[in-house]
Amino acid sequence: MKRSLGVCYYPEHWPEAVWAEDAARMAEAGLTWVRIGEFAWSRMEPEPGRFEFDWLDRAIETLGAAGLKVVLGTPTATPPRWVLDRHPDMLALDADGHPRGFGSRRHYCFSHPGYREECAKIVTSLGERYGRNPHVAAWQIDNEYGCHNTTLSYSASALAGFRDWLAQKYQSPQALNRAWGNVFWSMEYTSFDQIGLPNLTVTEPNPAQVMDFRRFASDEVAAFNRVQVEVLRRFTDAPLIHNYMGGETGFDHFNLGADLDVASWDSYPLGSLSDHLTTDATHRHRFLRQGDPDMQAFHHDLYRAVGRGRWWVMEQQPGPVNWAAWNPAPLPGMARLWAWEAFAHGAETVSYFRWRQAPFAQEQMHAGLLRPDSAPAPALAEAAQVARELAEMEDLGEVGCAPGEVALVYDYASAWAWKTQPQGRDFEYFPLMLDVYRGLRRLGFNIDIVPPTTRDLSGYRMVLAPGLATLPDDLRTALAGFDGIAILGPRSNCKTAEFAIPVPLPPALPGLDCTVARVESLPPVSVVPLDGGGVFRHWREELEGTADVLMRAVDGVPALMATGGVWYLGGWPDQIALDRVLRRASTAAGLTAEDLPDGLRRRDTVTHRIWLNYSPETICYGDVEVPGCGVVFEPRPGAMPAGTPDTKERK
Repeated sequence: MKRSLGVCYYPEHWPEAVWAEDAARMAEAGLTWVRIGEFAWSRMEPEPGRFEFDWLDRAIETLGAAGLKVVLGTPTATPPRWVLDRHPDMLALDADGHPRGFGSRRHYCFSHPGYREECAKIVTSLGERYGRNPHVAAWQIDNEYGCHNTTLSYSASALAGFRDWLAQKYQSPQALNRAWGNVFWSMEYTSFDQIGLPNLTVTEPNPAQVMDFRRFASDEVAAFNRVQVEVLRRFTDAPLIHNYMGGETGFDHFNLGADLDVASWDSYPLGSLSDHLTTDATHRHRFLRQGDPDMQAFHHDLYRAVGRGRWWVMEQQPGPVNWAAWNPAPLPGMARLWAWEAFAHGAETVSYFRWRQAPFAQEQMHAGLLRPDSAPAPALAEAAQVARELAEMEDLGEVGCAPGEVALVYDYASAWAWKTQPQGRDFEYFPLMLDVYRGLRRLGFNIDIVPPTTRDLSGYRMVLAPGLATLPDDLRTALAGFDGIAILGPRSNCKTAEFAIPVPLPPALPGLDCTVARVESLPPVSVVPLDGGGVFRHWREELEGTADVLMRAVDGVPALMATGGVWYLGGWPDQIALDRVLRRASTAAGLTAEDLPDGLRRRDTVTHRIWLNYSPETICYGDVEVPGCGVVFEPRPGAMPAGTPDTKERK
C-alpha cells in the first residue's frame, strides 16, 4: 500500500463555481484524498425527513472527476437546530447541571435515545445514496468524540442509562454497596432507582461510583459509534474511520476502535504545546514554532495500536490555529516534517486541515493550505514537496513501520482513576506516560504502544507500565512469561477493579518482594533527591521488602527495586532520574541506548531510518547531518540488500 496525502474540504462553504478549480489544484499539489461532509447536516437535511443531496452529489462527482478519493463524514457532531427543537432534552448537562447548548458543535448527550435514532436516520440515508459510489472510498463517523469535554453528561438520559448499566453489572443493590464500600458515610442503597449521578454532592463523591460512571460514559461513546457502524456496514465495504484527538482520555479508544477499520487522529503540534504539556517554559519557548518533539510521535504510536496497525492523520496542522491560548506560526519545513514523521510511524495517509481558510465563523483564524483569498499559504508548497518525494522515492512510499524494541502499556481506565482520585493536584496519567515515552525516544528506541489487554509480549526486550492502576489478568499472565525487563510504577496495581486499596498491598507482583508501605504527593516546590542524581517529583512511594535495591533516595529509602526482570519504580522521576533507570534497564535487556541531541528524533520503517530534527539549527549526529526543521532518510541497518542506493536527503 502506498502512502498518500489528503485535505479537508467544505464545498458547502464555497460557491459551486470554484469547486472544479479547487479539485484541480488539489490534484496538481499531489493530494489523493478529500474529506467532506462531517459538519453539513443542516444542508443535507434542512427539515425533518427532507433530504437535499443534489449539491453533495455534484461535489463528490467534481472531486472524483479530478481523480480524488472522498472520505465522507457522517454529520452527527453538529445536529441542526430542528433536531434540538424535536428533542429539547438531548443536550448534555455539565457537572453543575447546566446545558451544553446550541450554537457551536457537539451539543448532544451520547445516551439520548431520540438523538441516536436521528443519527441512524441520516446515516442510513447517506449509506443508501453513497455506499456504492465509486468516488467514496472511506467514511468518517462523527468527529472528535470527547472534544470540548463532552464525554461526560449529567443529563436525565445519562442517569437512566447509568442506572441500567449498574443493574446489569451488579445485579443487586447489595452487591453494588459491597463493591463501592457504601457502608462508609451511610451511602447504602436499597434500589438502583435511588442512585444518582456523581455530581452536585456536598464534597467528593464516592470514587468507586465516579469510576463506574466514567466506565459507563466510555461504553456509551462506543455504543453511540456502533449505531452508525452497523448502519454503514449494510451499504458499504469501504473502511470506517473515526478521528480521535491528542491528549483525550475520556473514553477507551481501544474499545471503540475495535468496531472500526482504521484509526485516525487530528494532529495539532503547536496547539498541543500550549494546551497539553507540563514542560518548563524554556522547552515551550524553544519548540514554540515546531511543537514538542515527542507529542505527535506518541499519538502516532498510540493510534497505530488503536487501529491494529492501520491509521491516518485525518487533520494535520498547516499553519496557525485558532483555539489554543496562543497561536504561533510554524517554522518553514514543519508542515513537511510533521507529515514525514507520521509516515515514519506507519501512517497510510496524512490529511491537512483545511484546504482554504474560512473567512467566517468560529474557525476564521485557523490557517489552511490556501488563504481566504485562495492564494497559496506557506504549507501548500510543503505538502506538494512531500507528494513529490513520495512519488520520487518509490521505496519510501510504501506503508510500513518497523516493530518496536520497547513496549509501553497505555490504559484509559488508569487515566480515569487518577482523575477520580489524583491525591496530588498535578498527578495525571497522560503527562506521566508522555514523560516515559520521551525518555525512551531520547535513547533512540522504536516504541510500540500496547493496550492493557495485551497477552503476548514476546516480541519485546523491555516493557513499561507506569501508573497502571489495576493490573489486568491478561497482562499479568503476559508479564509472568516475559523474559525481558518489565518496569512498573509508580502507582501500578494499587487499586482493585472496585477502586479500593488491595491487600496484599501493591504492587503485589509475582516473585517480587516489594511493598508500597506509604505514598505521598509532592507540591511543585518539593522534590525527593535520589542518590546518584535526579529527583522524584509529584509523587513518591516508600518501598520495603527483600527485593534487590537498584536505586535509593538520599534519605536511604529504596526508590527502585527488582527481582530478576521485574522492576518497580517508586516515584515520578525527572529527566535525569528517568534516564538513569532506562539506561540501566536497557543494558539489562540487551539493548543499546543512545543519547540523541535535543530535538533530534528517529523512527525506523520497514526499509529506512528516518531522522527528524525539531530544532531550528542543523544537528550532526554520527555521520548524519540533519538540517534544522528537516528530514533525512537512510537505509535501515540490516534491512536493505547490498547495492541499494542511498536515499539521504539533500537539504
